[in-house]
Amino acid sequence: MTSTVPASLTRTAEGSALQAVLLDMDGTLVDTEGFWWDAEVEVFKDLGHALDESWRHVVVGGPMTRSAAFLIEATGAAVTLAELTVLLNDKFEDRIGLGVPMMPGAARLLAELAAHDVPTALVSASHRRIIDRVLLSLGPQYFALTVAGDEVPRTKPHPDPYLIAARGLGADPARCAVIEDTATGVASAEAAGCKVVAVPSVAPIAPSEGRSVVASLEEIDLVFLRGLMTRRD
Repeated sequence: MTSTVPASLTRTAEGSALQAVLLDMDGTLVDTEGFWWDAEVEVFKDLGHALDESWRHVVVGGPMTRSAAFLIEATGAAVTLAELTVLLNDKFEDRIGLGVPMMPGAARLLAELAAHDVPTALVSASHRRIIDRVLLSLGPQYFALTVAGDEVPRTKPHPDPYLIAARGLGADPARCAVIEDTATGVASAEAAGCKVVAVPSVAPIAPSEGRSVVASLEEIDLVFLRGLMTRRD
């Protein structure tokens, strides 16, 4: 579940309240939400079923088991959840093998966090096999810790992934900034008690107490993230 976890927490700056930054993967750092939908469409086409475009908003951002179970029920496809999970991961892996496009501002933000020694974790509902492939494009050196959806007791929207990430970095969840692109991920981070920045990818997300909403990662830098810790909602 982890790469190298720092022995002690590195402060971002003297007196800074920000202790760590936790980032989602699909749709947040890499432009792959469309890849998942395309993989689902292709797999179900092979099974003799067409997916309704309106279902895309239902399955986006959630754990694979939830999305796959919904699609099986919606289509009536003769496939088990375990079989479908393998088919979807295989199809998605084929797609990312051709390259993974990063979201605008992602490379710059990761480099800035690394340059200032900010403890950073990748927290995804995707399975370990997928995360490890995408990390080849993102750069594993940017993350002290990675948390996969198939390695936690309960994945998003439950708080477990972000609580595990914060604990692994030795950080207080309330002093962690989370960057997410879906309502499911936002719910997970907020349930863990983190400060959240939403960068909606497929469906809109409304701002609320303790949550900021921006249009792109290009609007986020270290000054912005530190400011979340002292912001009064």
